[in-house]
Amino acid sequence: MARDEQMTDNLNADVVLPDLLALTGAAIAPVHAIFETARDKLRGLLSENGRVTGPLIEANQTAAHGLAWLATYHQSLQQMQTWAEQLHADAKFGEIEQLIHQIAFGEYLCQISGGIPMSQGEIIRLQDMGLTQDDMRGLMEPAVQTLTQNGNTQAARLRLVELMQEQTASVTVGATGLDDELEMIREQFRRYASEKVEPFAHDWHLKDELIPIEIINELAEMGVFGLTIPEEYGGLGLSKLSMCVVSEELSRGYIGVGSLGTRSEIAAELILCGGTDEQKQKWLPRIASAETLPTAVFTEPNTGSDLGSLRTRAVKDGDDYRVTGNKTWITHAARTHVMTLLVRTDSDSKDHRGLSMFLAEKTAGTDENPFPTDGMTGGEIEVLGYRGMKEYELAFDGFHVKGENLLGGEEGKGFKQLMETFESARIQTAARAIGVAQSALDVSMQYAVDRKQFGKSLINFPRVAGKLAMMAVELMIARQLTYYSGREKDADRRCDLEAGMAKLLGARVAWAAADNGLQIHGGNGFALEYKISRILCDARILNIFEGAAEIQAQVIARRLLG
Repeated sequence: MARDEQMTDNLNADVVLPDLLALTGAAIAPVHAIFETARDKLRGLLSENGRVTGPLIEANQTAAHGLAWLATYHQSLQQMQTWAEQLHADAKFGEIEQLIHQIAFGEYLCQISGGIPMSQGEIIRLQDMGLTQDDMRGLMEPAVQTLTQNGNTQAARLRLVELMQEQTASVTVGATGLDDELEMIREQFRRYASEKVEPFAHDWHLKDELIPIEIINELAEMGVFGLTIPEEYGGLGLSKLSMCVVSEELSRGYIGVGSLGTRSEIAAELILCGGTDEQKQKWLPRIASAETLPTAVFTEPNTGSDLGSLRTRAVKDGDDYRVTGNKTWITHAARTHVMTLLVRTDSDSKDHRGLSMFLAEKTAGTDENPFPTDGMTGGEIEVLGYRGMKEYELAFDGFHVKGENLLGGEEGKGFKQLMETFESARIQTAARAIGVAQSALDVSMQYAVDRKQFGKSLINFPRVAGKLAMMAVELMIARQLTYYSGREKDADRRCDLEAGMAKLLGARVAWAAADNGLQIHGGNGFALEYKISRILCDARILNIFEGAAEIQAQVIARRLLG
């Protein structure tokens, strides 16, 4: 048999490994053991007098952040195994799902063994976390070796893409594992995004226009802004998992639309966790109906992620306050009605203990006069992507805030109140990342089918198909990790670790999907007229907002090391 014929036969052979679930299940324990070994090694390295210290974590940042990534991979594989076993029990573990599961384990086990990409130029290896060759022998287990050798093969990737081409473009690749009610919600918002958002998103982006107010009104009628607000306050009272599905599908249409609900989610969470009864009764129904559009006003020009160093101050003026200072990177600031405003009320404090949160009312602006409220001015920041709500710098000079709008009615609680919202915010951001990654896969798959080179469609070239396959696989990994964090939140369990992992991985997956999608488009991808150019710009911000990847890894590492 000629070599080319033999290769063709191999590629067309049955590529799903036998006893797949048993193999992947057996691979979990060795990964867990490697993670525990790495954590023990780092605890020793980063401890002083038996206690892990911040300065030692910072001095050994690469190793500490590597532990965060290793833990994220460990949890990702665990959630993929849970997903696969549930699908198998429900008789839904078809060939597509089996290939996704097999490739996921094959690839991530290889990366754990050889190096996990924290970013394009940063590969963390087990030896960087202090593991020796003897420590790594745990990865020589037969199941791990079989999956690393035979899990993610060209044959498996090509077969997956062949099956993907048989699906309709409106569905996800592979069963999500969600129940029928959540899939009905997905279908509703997928249909809306396909008809009302996706066809117009690129034009909004190119013209740097605000998302039309009609879209906001329609989303309000669909309950987006009160999705997780309890029914007693005018919301739908749905789960965080529902929020994930809605955010994912709207972001698949356009991240700007998928992000419209983020500010409402943050504001509602702040009020639910830290507000007085009067504040809950007043604000939550307005937010749920979109009568009041909120914006989050936290970041300052010289602080970035160091929120404890904020300088904008609020000084008592009778029963009320006057705010002076500057804020930056404020999304959707102009046409909103209330700001969740983090400021310093204790001028003697130099850290987070002097911060307070306000529900600061303002007048919604117009194109002609974006900031009509006395004591407040602003200017637009021109950005690469994420344009539908616009970004602004704000300046406050004696800006008036009612005393009754001090969140919780008590000063000095602002930082703690904000920290309580980060779980939901990061879960929602992870869901947005999945939507952006799915959008990249959608347009890239279609382009690869339509574009002809050297007499055939691009999708028939193995490296193009391989890129599409890995987009689909990592999408499912990030999706299952995000859904897991949503379920943990719905069960009222602390999930800052899980939410952080979901956001950390989801952002990287979205950027990889967009970058590979543009590569599939070739030179056309670099042209503004092609949607993938927008998706690339939109994907890039996900590694920065709601906690930059480095900050996210730092937070995860500190939790893991205790």
